[in-house]
Amino acid sequence: MRGAAALVRSPLKCRTGHRAPIDTGPILSGKGILVLALLACALPAQAQTALPADQAAIKAHVQFLASDALRGREAGTPDHDRAAEYVAAKMLAAGLRPAGENGSWFQPVRLTRYQPADKPRWTLTRGGSAIPLQFGIDFINGAIPATPAFAAQGGIVFAGYGLVYPAEQIDDYRGLDVKGKIVAILGGLPADITGDVAAHLADDDQKARFAEARGAKAVIVLESAERRAEMPFESIVPFWNYPRWGWAGPDGRPNMIAPGAPVVGYLGQTGAEKLFAGSAIRWRDVLAAERHGTPMPHGALPGTLAVSSRTNVSVRQSRNVVGLLPGSDPALASQYVVLSAHLDHVGVGQSVHGDSIYNGAMDNAVGVAMVLEAARALQASGKRPRRSILFVALTAEEKGLIGSDYFAHHPTVPQGSLAANINLDMPILTYKLEDLVILGGERSSLGPALTAAAATEGLKTVPDPEPEEMFFVRSDHYSFVQSGIPAVSVDTGPGGEGLAAQRLFLDNHYHKPSDDISLPFHWDSAARYLRVITAGARSIADAPERPRWNKGDFFGVQFKGYGAE
Repeated sequence: MRGAAALVRSPLKCRTGHRAPIDTGPILSGKGILVLALLACALPAQAQTALPADQAAIKAHVQFLASDALRGREAGTPDHDRAAEYVAAKMLAAGLRPAGENGSWFQPVRLTRYQPADKPRWTLTRGGSAIPLQFGIDFINGAIPATPAFAAQGGIVFAGYGLVYPAEQIDDYRGLDVKGKIVAILGGLPADITGDVAAHLADDDQKARFAEARGAKAVIVLESAERRAEMPFESIVPFWNYPRWGWAGPDGRPNMIAPGAPVVGYLGQTGAEKLFAGSAIRWRDVLAAERHGTPMPHGALPGTLAVSSRTNVSVRQSRNVVGLLPGSDPALASQYVVLSAHLDHVGVGQSVHGDSIYNGAMDNAVGVAMVLEAARALQASGKRPRRSILFVALTAEEKGLIGSDYFAHHPTVPQGSLAANINLDMPILTYKLEDLVILGGERSSLGPALTAAAATEGLKTVPDPEPEEMFFVRSDHYSFVQSGIPAVSVDTGPGGEGLAAQRLFLDNHYHKPSDDISLPFHWDSAARYLRVITAGARSIADAPERPRWNKGDFFGVQFKGYGAE
């Protein structure tokens, strides 16, 4: 799952209590010593009760990928590279074909790390007078990696929440001319927009798409009363230059959702008051409309605004791992079903009870194990699926769904040939399964197919029990959704002991060093989960009709997906 941890490098250590004979800093003393160190940490300390072969196969992957030897698999480090080599070797052993770049198993991904470089001065000019806006009191600037030296000047138009949502007849740009202007929008959403749609639309960068499409040159976000209640502007200021992550395309240019009208900064309510001073639209009326849920005033604000932001950008190399099981049907083999899981975790960080390695067993070594074992099972069946299946271990999910977003934008197969994505992210497997949650399953034909597969294992599918956690936009399938591809993420469900077991994991082990192989995995449930995934992937790959969005679905329509219109 998405998250971050402070990264502090430390010597390689094993949970058996002894230290391996090397330090995994930037210099290694030789491949032979490295292999011995990996084995020293990956092997169990003592003999364990034998598991059935299917369960043991899953556990073996988790045990290695979540070993201390791989130091938490942080994207962009040699530790992640070693994990990627392991996955590629297991894909080869499973009988897959390499489907990365240049005939390899790997798709290189340029990770960009970016942050604001300085504290600029912004100026509001009104009636011939210049009104400086003060950094840290009125505004903070954002990072703009696609244009590291960004500056814009123009008239200001207030566009309410900055939304365009045709299904609810919302168009905050109706009657406004924002071409060549700087658009000011209120952070957040109207209270009556809820669920997955709200989680998507609330993102300021997503709102910037609407401004860019209408010719705006920049977007500034104003502190709403709701956002102030959650985290006041003053408490955000100390983190103004917090680094963020993205990817750079083959041309080397950092990706942005709306590079033509980037979000250049955030104004607190003090800054917003200055912006609205002398306007027919009063700031207090904007806040009152937010509070009461009444129509919000829109329109041009007096004067012009000059904004700027300088951004520091650095690049780190990582890679996705891609294997192919070719389809058997000449008419369908050119369509690809993607079975994915993120390989990375958060690396080495703050020590907890003397342990600083964040192993990521549940998050998400077990998801990768499922991808590998599903590939092996489908190949070993002797019956190839009609559509081709890509098995993808993704990088940099923990840094913001980056590997999946890169793959969805730059697939290693022809653009437009990706038919579906089934994503596996942190299925919590410490209890006897009774049901599953198919995030996004109600939006496309993938949901019924996976529900039918679950039923073969005696499992129900149920709605997300914690929609407030917004898991739909926090996992790699969301990257495929935003490229118009029907996509789901398959989670374990709340039935029986599920809800309590999931809460126990999230409260005590999520993004902590204790997420390791010593957790009480219920390996029989893991094997059942795997059989559901394998059967579901085959069903979707074998279906006569291409996977399709439900007609009129918000995400299908928004991103022009097959079947939505």
